[in-house]
Amino acid sequence: MKQIVIKKNDAGQRLNKFIEKSFPAIPASLMYKSIRTKNIKVNRKRCTPDQKLCEGDLVDIWLKDEFFVQPPHKYEFTNASDRINVIYEDNNIIIVNKPQGLIVHPDENYEPDTLIFRIQKYMFQKGEYDPDNENSFTPALVNRIDRNTEGLVIAAKNAVSLRILNAKMKSREIHKKYLCIVSGRPEPKEATLEGFLEKNEKQNRVYIEKKRSENGKTIRTHYKVIDTVNHFSLVEIDLLTGRTHQIRAHMASIGHPLLGDGKYGTNKINRSAGYYKQVLCSYKLTFDFKTDAEDLNYLNGKSFEIENISFVNDFYSGKIG
Repeated sequence: MKQIVIKKNDAGQRLNKFIEKSFPAIPASLMYKSIRTKNIKVNRKRCTPDQKLCEGDLVDIWLKDEFFVQPPHKYEFTNASDRINVIYEDNNIIIVNKPQGLIVHPDENYEPDTLIFRIQKYMFQKGEYDPDNENSFTPALVNRIDRNTEGLVIAAKNAVSLRILNAKMKSREIHKKYLCIVSGRPEPKEATLEGFLEKNEKQNRVYIEKKRSENGKTIRTHYKVIDTVNHFSLVEIDLLTGRTHQIRAHMASIGHPLLGDGKYGTNKINRSAGYYKQVLCSYKLTFDFKTDAEDLNYLNGKSFEIENISFVNDFYSGKIG
């Protein structure tokens, strides 16, 4: 038998989701059966799988001890690098500048050094995160960017903040702007591009079409040329939709691929300029809440920006041209 006291970071979850995360050794079929037969109760009463848990609730699970045996603790984040560039943090969130070349989450190749592991290690070392004192929550990312894109990423330090920020990101109440360098001089100097994006999983690339295809998804990309030097332009991008490789593919589709982009650009141009990865940075985040953000209302109107970007410095110093 196991009795669990629901903590603040567990509250708000459905009972079945909490059990799945906290006790992965319990098969789903057994969990649902145990709820029906009252071998799982909340506050010593009959419960349902979709019942929302509250802080202080007691969850009793009457099953064999073998389902509660946890493997020896070996925190995955301990193998991550200590290098982390914090732009802003408080008790609820942390905003970091992800370097180019670092993945945000472990992938199928399982690299131990990822952005989320660096953040978890950082919080662990500060005493803000102790996995042994959590039933189900781990610090998590709110937004993601590609491995070879640098820039601002938000992580939530607690479950309430994660829930709120995920909702705000979905409703587009958190704005992200990007800087990039493209080949040529886009005309007009400011425009909103529209089209349809279709992803090819085997090729790990996307294609942009003017007409909707069966699997095409609507995309809208606003660009603004900030400056032009020689054959390259510094461009600010506002993603009005967020799709895989959207900026790279959309700018390439109008004849202005990102510098350094071997997938959608021109390798001859990339080599001559000395760039072999896309020159793209998520450089600005703005919290623009239109509805109540509860515990995070204090963030409304705040904006965070990376000011010293290496490729922008190269652009203005004449190293690119």
